Amino acid sequence: MAEHKVTLLPQGVTVSVPTGALLVEAIERAGLDLNQPCGGQGRCGRCAVVVEEGAVRRRSAIRLSQADLAAGYALACQTVVEGDARVFLPPQEQIERRLVTDKSARPVEVPFAYDPVAEQSLRIVEIHLDPPTLADNLDDERRLLKAVEARLGMGGAAAQRPGARGSRLGPALRVPLLLRRRLGAELREGEWNVSVVVETDAWSSPRGLWRLIDVAAGEVRPYGLALDIGTTTVTVYLVDLRSGEVVDQAAEYNGQIARGEDVISRIVYAGKGDGLEDLGALVRSTVNKLIERVCARRKVDAQRIYRVTVSGNTTMTHLLLGVPPGSIRLSPYIPAFNQAQPVNAFEIGLGVNPLAGVDCLPGVASYVGSDITAGVVAAGMMDTEELTLFIDVGTNGEMALGTRDWMVSCACSAGPAFEGAGVVCGMRATVGAIEEVWVSSETLEPTVRVIGGGPARGLCGSALLSLLAELFVTGVVDRSGKFKLDGGSSRVRMGEHGGEYVVAWADEAATGRDIVITQVDVENLLRAKAAIYAGFSVLASSVGLDLKDVQRVLIGGSFGKYLNIEKAIQIGLMPDLPWERFGFLGNTSIKGAYMALLSREARAQVLLVAEKMTYVELSADNTFYDAFTAALFLPHTEIARFPSVASLWDEANASRGGRGARGALNGKGEPVGTHDGGGA
Repeated sequence: MAEHKVTLLPQGVTVSVPTGALLVEAIERAGLDLNQPCGGQGRCGRCAVVVEEGAVRRRSAIRLSQADLAAGYALACQTVVEGDARVFLPPQEQIERRLVTDKSARPVEVPFAYDPVAEQSLRIVEIHLDPPTLADNLDDERRLLKAVEARLGMGGAAAQRPGARGSRLGPALRVPLLLRRRLGAELREGEWNVSVVVETDAWSSPRGLWRLIDVAAGEVRPYGLALDIGTTTVTVYLVDLRSGEVVDQAAEYNGQIARGEDVISRIVYAGKGDGLEDLGALVRSTVNKLIERVCARRKVDAQRIYRVTVSGNTTMTHLLLGVPPGSIRLSPYIPAFNQAQPVNAFEIGLGVNPLAGVDCLPGVASYVGSDITAGVVAAGMMDTEELTLFIDVGTNGEMALGTRDWMVSCACSAGPAFEGAGVVCGMRATVGAIEEVWVSSETLEPTVRVIGGGPARGLCGSALLSLLAELFVTGVVDRSGKFKLDGGSSRVRMGEHGGEYVVAWADEAATGRDIVITQVDVENLLRAKAAIYAGFSVLASSVGLDLKDVQRVLIGGSFGKYLNIEKAIQIGLMPDLPWERFGFLGNTSIKGAYMALLSREARAQVLLVAEKMTYVELSADNTFYDAFTAALFLPHTEIARFPSVASLWDEANASRGGRGARGALNGKGEPVGTHDGGGA
């Protein structure tokens, strides 16, 4: 097969690829970064490059206009190399995060009375050995093991094993090869006085199998790591296992975002070539950078991290462990595992002690993972008789309904719209993103709040939700989400994608372009909110209940922290219940992982939730589709489900010719007399 040279600019790198290779393969071969938010499916248009010259064939030009094509733009994931070519790579979007879990993070309280001796499987013993002599020539390993077994009272256990007592065979402790390779050096460096870290099976009963994890000269202070691997964000807690305290925490965007913004895109990408290995390397790199960050700040040696507890959705757990996730997206939607066996850190390349045990918490099904089981425990659902709806709002809408006696769960694909993706002027919640919008009912002029201040760059998820609600109650869009173009405001106009509303004019924006919400954006938001509402509606009806019977609605996930409950109800994202029934819990996945790291009982609760929870597959019949279709209106086809919104809508239509009314705004542009939506 013929080889062709592809020169990539501005880096000036040239690589050879065979006929039929994709441009993205040439870029990856050159070791250059290219964002593929849709996983290389050609849907998002974000991998556009400029072919300056050469023979290429575009398999798809979706998201590219005729002007783009004339300028040489091509989608790297959909463009085939058929000859030598010169290709320019536009600067890639850089992700900046407002790190609420770093400098501005609130201290995390130890969630219960903590006894490290009772709860932890780790033991650290100080050992003082007689050095070997010609008369006492026992080998290093057995010399150490005898002393450790004596200190731990393991002589009886060893004696029960054939040949163990006084023998070189069958010790009660196991010494992994990684430790055996440096054991002699550590003993001699410490002059035969060392700290020994041993561990029994963290969750077995009775405690029978012990293994050495570390031998070190000097005092050893043990640490653990609670890790939440989200589709969008990875969060770590560095935990002192003696006190149980979180000594530092950090979060970063999951590096896998460059290969897909939702789990389906990543599953698709994982099935292509080296995609699985690439995604695994990206998430490990993200985790290891966070480990380096928290350890450097606290001057902690990462080799002293001896236990890691992981929560995350089912796909993220598969990718971390390098297990192909392809079956997750194919009927009948069965993952390779729901409960992973513990592994050692070196097996998956985590930057902690290589023999640290890594425990991925158990999940329930393909789309209800350990982020939900851990979240349910963190939310206290195992301790209440109140009918509780727990929702983790994100790229995937995962939810559980029940009490401490029973639980049902489901998941629906909300898509990335609520995180600013797939929206013309959407962006993540970073510096420059508009995070809140108010629209005057008199003038239809907006007032915005921008993260970090200064000119706006785009709209993040919380702003999109807020804006949709404002446009609805002011009558800019009707109940089907269609723009009314006869409202008399220049901000409401016909654009390239249909009707649109201008949130910021070009001369006000950091991008130099109008920041708008379009008809297509509104339709994406309607689908996202309809999927979530339909999900918990079907969940309730599956057990013969109505949403009005729900006594508590607990919202987890990072998006939930910024959710304005009043506006969420107005667009039909949340059920129309009294506001005091809503609670916002933040990242319950990391909280549950932290609890499981500290406590055998908490870990057992997570396992019990996974075993108890009944999973409802929404695609099994047409029930979900019918509920989803009914929810594609503002707030819903059956507006009687939302009496507070129906009342507001009637008032709005009774004034100003039915366009809508909201009353006066205060000095900040906020509606006077309305609730701030912060939740209970």
